[in-house]
Amino acid sequence: MNNDNLFDLTGKVALVTGASRGIGESVAKVLAQYGAHVIVSSRKIEACQIVVDEIINAGGSAQAIACHIGDMDQIDAIFAAITEQHGKLDILVNNAAANPYFGHIIDTDLTAFQKTVDVNIRGYFFMSTKGAKLMKDSGGGSIINVASVNGVIPGDFQGIYSITKAAVISMTQAFAKECAQFNIRVNALLPGGTDTKFASALVDNPAILKQMMHHVPMKRVAQPEEMAGTVLYLASNASSYTTGTAINVDGGYLIG
Repeated sequence: MNNDNLFDLTGKVALVTGASRGIGESVAKVLAQYGAHVIVSSRKIEACQIVVDEIINAGGSAQAIACHIGDMDQIDAIFAAITEQHGKLDILVNNAAANPYFGHIIDTDLTAFQKTVDVNIRGYFFMSTKGAKLMKDSGGGSIINVASVNGVIPGDFQGIYSITKAAVISMTQAFAKECAQFNIRVNALLPGGTDTKFASALVDNPAILKQMMHHVPMKRVAQPEEMAGTVLYLASNASSYTTGTAINVDGGYLIG
C-alpha cells in the first residue's frame, strides 16, 4: 500500500444520501475533493443540483439523482440508474434520516413511528443490500452508515429516533460480518450534537443546548464539515482493516 495515497478515491463511484445539506453535503464535497465521482442524493433534485454545481465548480466530479429512501420504488430506481450509468458502486454513505417526532416517548403516534422506521431502518437496510450487491460484483467497497450517539445513549424526547439509530449500529455490525467475504467493509459514524437544520430543534433551544453541553467535554456543538474527515477515512484505503466499528465524533459526549 502506498502511504502517499491512503485517502485517494480517484476512479471511485460514491453515493451519498441526504446530501443536499448538513453532514451529507460536507461528506459529498470531501469525497469529491479526494477524487471520487459523487452521486448527490436527497428527496429534492433541485437542492442536490446546487451541491453538484458547487463540487464541479471546485474541480470535482458529481451528479444529482433524487431519492427518498423511505420509498422502496425510489431505492430501486436509483440503483437501476447507477448500474446503467456506472456499472458499479464503490462507496455508499447512508446519511438521509427522519426525525419527525420530538416529545415524550409515550406520546409517539403510529405515523411518526412508521415514518422514522421506514427511513432510518428499512431505508438504510435496503440501500445497503442493493449497494452491497453492486460492490460484490465489482470486487468490494465501503458502506458508511451515519447513526448517532443517541443510538448508544437515547436522547431526551427523541425516543423512536434513538431506537432506530441503535438499530443502525446493530445493522452495521451484521452487514460487516456477512459482507467481509466480499471485500465489503461496513462501518458507522456516530455524530454528536451538530449544527444542522436537522438538529435545529436541539441546537437552537438554549435550555436544551445548555443541558447537552454539560455532557460534552469540548463544550460546543460540531460543524457539519467536522464529520466528513471520519467518513473519508472509512471510505478510503486508510481504513482497509476496519469493519464493523462505530466511531464517535461527539466532542467527548459518550465519555462525558
